[in-house]
Amino acid sequence: MRITELAAASSYAKEQAAALLVEGFAEHWPDAWPNLDAARLTVRESLSPGRIARAALDGADGKLLGWAAAEPLYHGNVWELTVLVVRPSQQRQGIGRALVSDMEERVREQGGLTIWLGSDDEDAMTSLAGVDLYPDPLAHLAGIRNYKGHPYEFYRKMGFAIAGVLPDANGLGKPDIFLAKSVARR
Repeated sequence: MRITELAAASSYAKEQAAALLVEGFAEHWPDAWPNLDAARLTVRESLSPGRIARAALDGADGKLLGWAAAEPLYHGNVWELTVLVVRPSQQRQGIGRALVSDMEERVREQGGLTIWLGSDDEDAMTSLAGVDLYPDPLAHLAGIRNYKGHPYEFYRKMGFAIAGVLPDANGLGKPDIFLAKSVARR
């Protein structure tokens, strides 16, 4: 496997990136990228100047295994990880971990201090879903439990901290869980 700029990848790899968004999010987040047109738009946006888009390609045949994208916020001090997706048949093989580590290095090179992301719970994957998180969302967050393999645990293993929750972000009982990690050299 090699990780490279998605912009430098073939047109076919970019089309695979769009298809992978639809496929990779279909089970738990079907409204994220409901069709190829929506996914193609995200791929195009991720290739905009000032953003980072990285592709993990199979070394043998150049097949896209996964990809990640980030965009700067707060004058470049913070970068939002807007996309991380790995081909379902290739998950749990270190590809996502490699993409996140690579993204951390790219953000650090750009002078970024923090990477953050939101990870929705639209499919009752955690103890935060299906309940009224008010009046004290942080109390619920302190007792978060993972019921169905929600990605927040992957990010925590990568050194991210849960930084907050936005109740009802995706409808009643469907929160967005925020995670953040410092990438500043200390």
